[in-house]
Amino acid sequence: MSAYPLVSLKLATSLDGKIALANGQSQWITGSEARAQGHKLRAEHDAILVGSGTVLADDPTLTVRLPGYAGPQPVRIIADARLRTPNDGKLAHSLDVAPVWIFTAPEAPGDRKNELKKQGFDVVSVPEGGNGGVDICAVLSALARRGIKRLLVEGGGVLAASLIRAGRVDRLEWFRAPVILGADALPCVAALALRDLAAASRFTRVEVRQLGDDLWERLHRRKT
Repeated sequence: MSAYPLVSLKLATSLDGKIALANGQSQWITGSEARAQGHKLRAEHDAILVGSGTVLADDPTLTVRLPGYAGPQPVRIIADARLRTPNDGKLAHSLDVAPVWIFTAPEAPGDRKNELKKQGFDVVSVPEGGNGGVDICAVLSALARRGIKRLLVEGGGVLAASLIRAGRVDRLEWFRAPVILGADALPCVAALALRDLAAASRFTRVEVRQLGDDLWERLHRRKT
């Protein structure tokens, strides 16, 4: 068994790599054809991972919603060091559709853990990461032990940066809309603190397809 799942990072951005305006508005940057393809990607993966910021900002369901789709739903996974996942959001109200696993830090409040567990969430403690979040490699290792082989990561920028810094992004699924949002908008990848271009993660473009007005690029991580 591999130590980690294969990780595909999905990005839906403007031309300048932004995922939302400074006020948080993000629906919808890309068009309906790109969003439908995003749902097809969900159907091709065992699980979907997002950060708690995405859950709070978007209140997502993280399910496959395609006409006529009757296949399995992916496991929904949240990286949530402080257990900010709401009790009354769409994830909580769809626990009968697919499970939700929350990976949190050991220092997260015990009463909050118990509350979420009683509601039906699977709450798992992993070591804390250096940026105040969870240790992303510990999360991936735990997912592999739980049988997750293909993981789709959908946001947000801090989570994407932690995966890239750890060298754990195997593939990029990049949907790019023909719009520019500017420097004050939110980036798809948070700061990486690179000091040398040689240390940058590099990818090989393997496919480019037009979906309505948007472009979909598939990229694979270059092997060093």
